[in-house]
Amino acid sequence: MKAHIVSALKRRRHGPVLTASKLLLASYILIAIAAPLIAPQNPYDPLQIYGWEASSPPGTRGSGGYLYLLGTDGLGRDIVSTILYGLRISLVVSIVSSALAALIGLTAGVSAAYFGKWVDIAIMRLVDLQLSLPTILIALIAIVTLGPGIDRIILALIIAQWATYARIARGVALSEANKPYMDAARLMRLPTSRIIVRHLLPNSIAPAVTLIPIEVGHAVALEATLSFLGLGVPIDKPSLGSAVANGFQYLLTGQYWISLFPGLALFGLIASINLVGEDVRRSLDPRNHSR
Repeated sequence: MKAHIVSALKRRRHGPVLTASKLLLASYILIAIAAPLIAPQNPYDPLQIYGWEASSPPGTRGSGGYLYLLGTDGLGRDIVSTILYGLRISLVVSIVSSALAALIGLTAGVSAAYFGKWVDIAIMRLVDLQLSLPTILIALIAIVTLGPGIDRIILALIIAQWATYARIARGVALSEANKPYMDAARLMRLPTSRIIVRHLLPNSIAPAVTLIPIEVGHAVALEATLSFLGLGVPIDKPSLGSAVANGFQYLLTGQYWISLFPGLALFGLIASINLVGEDVRRSLDPRNHSR
């Protein structure tokens, strides 16, 4: 499967928009990793924040020697630094939650297909119920129940996303379960856990690989929405969504930069992830290989 994925990705032709999206996404990731090294200020450290410089416009020179290139927010934090550190949180939360949701969804979907009967009915009725509701509603219910915090918002996003993976994995696993290699494994009286982990699960994982990049983009948007509503990460560790929310109340007073620049960074992140994710999905879709 690994060779199939690599060869499929190499076959894709890269247009200018897609190339720009990949470069932008790579830049976001590198910037997020290097944030502590390149950020002019640590927005998490109260000793580096000067409250009397709150809402300073772009280009202001602060008393601490900082050049506030994009200005400061309502708490006096440098917006450039807030964006850099916010990228770290947004990417970590979305990638970790999407990966764990894929793992849980794959396990649930494959188990439903293999065991069938009441296991299949119980899992798929839960999946159908969850998919009948808006994802944001599921995430809201989960985060209100769990409470605020980075670990809890990751759990809330997992709860909101796992059902999509489960439905796709079940469909693929049902077609794989009746193939000769599965019959041979059963005739050899291999343990059920080994049949699932060594045979059925690896052959059902390809659709999840194509879905993960797109779901990462959805997770970024979900996390930003929850943070904008004040239900996401704590205010002392801002993500891009909470950075946008922090400046919303200042828009009517003309202090547009507090929300504008984090909003542009968030838009670029989601757009680049979605474009790259869609390209990965199309690359791994067998129906596109003959074109």
